[in-house]
Amino acid sequence: MEQSNPPIEGGCTCGEIRYSITDRPLFTHCCHCRWCQRESGSAFALNAMIEADKVKLLQGEPKPIPLPSNSGRGQTMWRCPTCQVNLWSHYAGAGTKVNFIRVGTLDDPDQMPPDIHIYTTSKQPWVILPEGIPHKKAYYDRKQDWPEASLKRLVALHNRG
Repeated sequence: MEQSNPPIEGGCTCGEIRYSITDRPLFTHCCHCRWCQRESGSAFALNAMIEADKVKLLQGEPKPIPLPSNSGRGQTMWRCPTCQVNLWSHYAGAGTKVNFIRVGTLDDPDQMPPDIHIYTTSKQPWVILPEGIPHKKAYYDRKQDWPEASLKRLVALHNRG
């Protein structure tokens, strides 16, 4: 699959919010946990993690919605105030420095397939995991599963202060 070079644009259903990402994601995971199934209303959530400062609003202003999370530490979903599409989230573990972009909000979501499938013990039985993409019964080990370049970017991000 050919992937486009950044910037890569996306937005909500009604068109009020438009954004671009200015770099490739750090990592993209497909989460099959029951919590993500409930929140997405589907079989999984597909999140592309990227430094928040590499997400540029082109138009509109998403609304932050604080919500509980399975970890108990909470999350904030950034939604279009009109159509309510969830564009990205911040999770307590990653803080506000990393946006979890909902891949389905990209204009061309095909260019961001998952790097890994997680919480596969609760995946829907009709979902067939593709060969050649790692999958984990629960969460993953970042040091083991992320590319070295992404780990370096994450360290640099946290060293910025």
